[in-house]
Amino acid sequence: MGARPADVVEAFLHHLTVERGSAVNTLRSYGADLRRYQEYLVALGIDDLAAVREADVAGFVAALRSGPVPLAASSAARALAAVRGLHRFAVRDGLVADDVAREVPPPALPVRLPRALTLDHVEQLLAGCVGDGPGPLRDRALLELLYSSGARISEAVGIDLDDLDVANRTVLLRGKGGKQRLVPVGRPALAAVDEYLVRARPGLAARGRGTPALLLNARGGRLSRQSAWHVLRGAAETAGLSAAVSPHTLRHCFATHLLAGGADVRVVQELLGHASVTTTQVYTNVTVDTLREVYATSHPRALG
Repeated sequence: MGARPADVVEAFLHHLTVERGSAVNTLRSYGADLRRYQEYLVALGIDDLAAVREADVAGFVAALRSGPVPLAASSAARALAAVRGLHRFAVRDGLVADDVAREVPPPALPVRLPRALTLDHVEQLLAGCVGDGPGPLRDRALLELLYSSGARISEAVGIDLDDLDVANRTVLLRGKGGKQRLVPVGRPALAAVDEYLVRARPGLAARGRGTPALLLNARGGRLSRQSAWHVLRGAAETAGLSAAVSPHTLRHCFATHLLAGGADVRVVQELLGHASVTTTQVYTNVTVDTLREVYATSHPRALG
């Protein structure tokens, strides 16, 4: 009798619902993607999943990207994930012999350039923490550290008191996979941290049970990543920059401004804690755009 695509899709969605407990939104999107796949197979005259070949699956992805209403690469990749799941399920249940979708590559996703603020905008953002209370002093220290070290927010809140070496102007950061790196810290950041340590942290620490964390919350415990993001967002709103700010904004600015100032990409890679220089090189694209803009407005032969 064969494995009718419609029957296999129904069985697969039932499997996701009952055995995997998939979320409603996942089931809805998979259902829509697999209906598209069914329609594509019908148009090819294929009424048995065992008759599908790798080229057919690849053709489905290409059709999604070039149809009357082309799908974005991310949406086409999601549809392919649904189709792969369907064929993997069919093989597991003995409905077909081969998983023809396994080797089909997803469409290449566009490289999204990180959004970096200008130096003036960074100054506005850092000035967004106003006041002499414990909160504003801590917030200023946090933001200065983020921009000065290129730390991820999770790394910044993970800093302990002993991780900061004031004499050598460095801080020890704990990155992804437990990897540690020692990075320099600028004088403005050290000044902001020193003011926080003298005027704010003792009072905050007195409310808690004792923690080695550098940055404390109002209860004397370690500041959370979510709270640190709220600090950044609040400062951005105060500075009128909220639309341009994400949790990684100051990290992006750190990398982009270093490269624009002539830093070697390999050095920036080490400072950011990237395992591969390829990850860091996305920032060189931002810098090249800046160079083009300067060239276009400054070079005699580029004007007019």
